[in-house]
Amino acid sequence: MRFLFVGDSMTVGRAGDFTWRYRMWQHLAASFGGPFEVVGPRTGLYDASVDAPLSRAYADPDFPPHARRHLSGWGEGWLHMAPLIREAVASSGADVLLVSLGLIDLGFYTDAAQTADNAERFITEARAANPRVRIVIHPVIPNVRAESDAPFAAECVRFNELLSKAVANLDAPGASPLLLAAPHPAYDIHRDTYDGTHPGPTGEHKLAAAFADAMHGAWGLGAPYPLSSSAPSPSFSRA
Repeated sequence: MRFLFVGDSMTVGRAGDFTWRYRMWQHLAASFGGPFEVVGPRTGLYDASVDAPLSRAYADPDFPPHARRHLSGWGEGWLHMAPLIREAVASSGADVLLVSLGLIDLGFYTDAAQTADNAERFITEARAANPRVRIVIHPVIPNVRAESDAPFAAECVRFNELLSKAVANLDAPGASPLLLAAPHPAYDIHRDTYDGTHPGPTGEHKLAAAFADAMHGAWGLGAPYPLSSSAPSPSFSRA
């Protein structure tokens, strides 16, 4: 089974991060119970010094290159990924998409309704490449901006409502099932991120847990994410 991570800056990570992709790969390697592969056209982390995804400085240098693959980017959202996903799925043979998008769209590009339209286009394009693709989507986690920007906070809430309806309406259980992951109930932007948006170690574990628990609960894939993995890694540091 081939897994493709799709996301924005919270998924691509930047130089020095483990990334939640790494946490999920570790979990799948320990629990999936069958052959799997991480696929995608990109492998790098965002490098702020050159404003480009050129870094290979993962916090764990032993993270295998083949498991670093993804389709995610700093500053990219549903708007950017919808035109790319058909080719990415077709070329990689992806079976399961793990998608975390929307915050950057709402923050800079599109309102809730437009963002939901782009999410629906993404689903259509992914299915055009693989009519049996499974897609797990994580709702938007409002970041620190939402605490002082009420209109932005309202757009986040509205988008999540529209996304939930879209997933319910477009779900095709016998062919291409859609699944809306439940955010980890203890996710806290003040404790689980390093800047109010991007996940630190505990946030990475909780994002991975949301996807892992959703897949296991709905489809029987893998296993529940172990709660003990929510502890921060002692080797992580962030300047």
